[in-house]
Formats: sequence, C-alpha cells, structure tokens
Amino acid sequence: MPTRTDLPEIEDLLADVDVVDVKTVRGSVSLREFTAGALGYSPLWIKGLFAVRMVVAQVLRLDTTGIPDSRRLRPETVSFTPGDKASFFTVVRGEEDHYLLLEIQDNHLTGWLAIITDNAQPVSEFKVVTLVKYLRTAGRLYYNLIRPFHHVVVFSMARVGARSLASR
Repeated sequence: MPTRTDLPEIEDLLADVDVVDVKTVRGSVSLREFTAGALGYSPLWIKGLFAVRMVVAQVLRLDTTGIPDSRRLRPETVSFTPGDKASFFTVVRGEEDHYLLLEIQDNHLTGWLAIITDNAQPVSEFKVVTLVKYLRTAGRLYYNLIRPFHHVVVFSMARVGARSLASR
C-alpha cells in the first residue's frame, strides 16, 4: 500500500478509505488517450463478469450501477469537468496531462478510480488507483467477493490504455 505522499493528487481521500489498490503501467500515450482506451475496453469476458456482478448484487440486495456503456470513448470526449460522466463514473476533479479522479456511488460502497500520469515524454508512467470506502457490511462482503476479478479487470484496462491508438 502506498504511503500518503506517494499519491498527493488524492491525498485528501486516503485517510478515509478502506481499500487502496495501485496498478502501474507505462505507455507512449496522453492521459486522454490512456483514459479513453482503459474505460472503453469492453471485451466479452469483461461484459460476462459484469453480468455475474449484477447477479451477485441482486442476491446481496445491493443497489448498483448497471453494465458500463459499451460505446468507445474517444480522447477528445474525455472530460475533466466535475459532474460529467466517464463510462459509469462521475468526474470528481482532474488536471489535463496530470490526473483524473472519477467516482461511483452505490448504497453499499463508494469507489474512486484515479488515473495519474507523470506525463514524461516519450514514455509516461500511469498509476491507476482504486479507492474503496465501505458504507455498510454488505460493501465489504461484496468487494471481497469481486476483489480477485477487480485486479484482473483493472490491470487489463490499464494495459490497453497504455497502448498507442494505432495498436488498439
């Protein structure tokens, strides 16, 4: 787990969350290109996992968002404006070519996805940070059930995001 000073862009959230997960990849893309690629990645196996997730949520009687919008994001449509949508997330804040903080709220947990780049050229480092705050016991149970899949999904999204547009 990173220390507070490792992620100054989201330091205000770190003290109050239950889960911090960081995946790091490198790529020759901009933050907008990375975000569009990562959030737009929707192969059949991920759609299948989201369908299973919906069943688990129903069994646990959780309110959750549905399957993410499968339309491909484009770099020019990635917003940094608070309140705008990015897939099934809501933009909290961001800074062009530096970071983007997204949030999703359910009745059992709040999740944040931060994408932070050093914006080095020609190859940048991207940290994809998942933060989770449990709102009730069901949130802890739910997240621990999906945790192994979460790691695979987020790492796959990050790898796709880091690839150049020409290779996608």
